[in-house]
Amino acid sequence: MAPGITLYTAHHCPWAYRCQIALRELGLEFETILIDITVPRTAEYLAINPRGLVPALAYDGHILAESGLIVQFLVDSYPSHLLKSSSEPGGALQRYSIGFFVDTYFSKAHTFFDNAVLFSGEEETSAAKKYIDAVVKNIEPLLDDARPFFAGSSRLTLAEVQTGSFLLRVFTLPKHTEILPSFISKSLEDKAPNFWRWGHAVIAEKTVTAVWDEETVVKRTLEKIKKHRAAIQAK
Repeated sequence: MAPGITLYTAHHCPWAYRCQIALRELGLEFETILIDITVPRTAEYLAINPRGLVPALAYDGHILAESGLIVQFLVDSYPSHLLKSSSEPGGALQRYSIGFFVDTYFSKAHTFFDNAVLFSGEEETSAAKKYIDAVVKNIEPLLDDARPFFAGSSRLTLAEVQTGSFLLRVFTLPKHTEILPSFISKSLEDKAPNFWRWGHAVIAEKTVTAVWDEETVVKRTLEKIKKHRAAIQAK
């Protein structure tokens, strides 16, 4: 009998969204409980996850936290196309390659994208250009063999599960010039064609877009920007 799985999440949080992708891609049944992360957490949720963050996963009587670790736990628990076991031929190397790719994206590139969202004026433009340059330098070469997914895979891998929710924002938010400069999209298409093709293949997958709500994400992003800039002005 499959264990009971309950995901405590907020659909507009890209970190929590990762777990949705993993659970759906693995074909697991689960209950979703939405947590309003725009207000102080309730006592009921803090009893589940004292840190108050999303996601949290209730799994067979255990509470798991931290999105990346939850996703790793799920793919380790349910063998699938997403990731080979370390004992399979080529498994250890695949696990290293995916781990290196995901770490490189977040440590070398995505921080600049987040900065571009929050900043304005010259700072926004500078951060956007740094993001593009970082993708070209660090990510583009790692996707040379994407067919269409990581390392020649015809199906999603753990690499896409861990980055898909962020890619939705990368390829959507520049359409909203009140959030990001529109040149980001054209620059990525021209300068990082591997990344461009791969990213669009990822965000076309049903498991990636299952609970994607562009209108809500845009609304929450604008609220976050307003709050961030107000805090800066108050200093």
